[in-house]
Amino acid sequence: MPTVPTADEILDRSFRRAAKKMQEKENKERANTEFVRAVGAAIHDRMVYIIRGFPEFEKLPPFYREMADILFGIDRIKQSLGAVGWAAKHTKMVGNQLVLQSRRAEDTQVIRKRAVARLASMVHQIDKDLHFLNEVRNTLRQLPHVEDAFTVVIAGYPNVGKSSFIRRVSSAEPEVASYPFTTKGIIVGHRNIGRGTIQFVDTPGILDRPAEERNAIEKQALSAMMNIASVVLFILDPSEHCGYPMEMQLRLLEDVKGMVRSPVIVVANKSDLTTADGYTAMSTQSGDGIDVVLESILSQQPKRTEEDRLKEIRAPIVHAEDAPEIDPVTGRVKRKRIRRPRKPRTKTE
Repeated sequence: MPTVPTADEILDRSFRRAAKKMQEKENKERANTEFVRAVGAAIHDRMVYIIRGFPEFEKLPPFYREMADILFGIDRIKQSLGAVGWAAKHTKMVGNQLVLQSRRAEDTQVIRKRAVARLASMVHQIDKDLHFLNEVRNTLRQLPHVEDAFTVVIAGYPNVGKSSFIRRVSSAEPEVASYPFTTKGIIVGHRNIGRGTIQFVDTPGILDRPAEERNAIEKQALSAMMNIASVVLFILDPSEHCGYPMEMQLRLLEDVKGMVRSPVIVVANKSDLTTADGYTAMSTQSGDGIDVVLESILSQQPKRTEEDRLKEIRAPIVHAEDAPEIDPVTGRVKRKRIRRPRKPRTKTE
């Protein structure tokens, strides 16, 4: 997604481009007409470039579509893109009209000034939309890449030890602190196990309250659980040092079980302080019980079938010398030239 320029940046670039076109004309009247045409075309092209830089939200995976909706509202994004589309259409239309007027006018400089004022006014009308779309662009491009892999989404109340767990078991390095809501967004980490990779997703803490009262941070966690989780690891804090009693944590656990289709593994953290009967105990502080939790997670992985194993065995081995050569410019596989052996010359030849 390219950077979305402001109205002044679009106009400045378009005027400079038009000025170069104007200098190419020796006849003053034709130069003014060419300036009007070039300004309208440059503004139109830049607007179209902005629109094409955004994805079609209906074709995005559900997780990314929901994240965009949670953070900004897809309808609001579409409204701003529609405003840019309106400006693209009308600047081109007005530009063409002014070009015709310039060709018939006795003083083309007057038409040129009129074109500058009208086109600048139209672009400035959507300046707020341009600022908004650039904010959307800057935020969406920072969303973590979620792979199509076995994914463990870690959930629970704030400050129960979710970030501490993912730091111990994956490559992710989320911020860990003693105050709630340290994690403000989705954090992704990976762990290689055998030939495969497990993807861990650390989510912001969520509270036991109605859906309409949940904030954007909590909605991100729910979206991850509902859209990308192969397994949900729900962490409890029986010591209640997180600031929330066990009754509230267990109510939230039941809510989560009712919302997700994937298996839910429940563990009790902070076993160095206290334990809870009936739940697997671990301590992200000391590391006790972490391996047991990992084994429980791995037991939820889909087992490789005999057919999958045979495919791996039968897959052709590609040696380095036989690997296709990639063109660094085009990114395409280079075609090898087949040299035919020359026929040996006879004595008569």
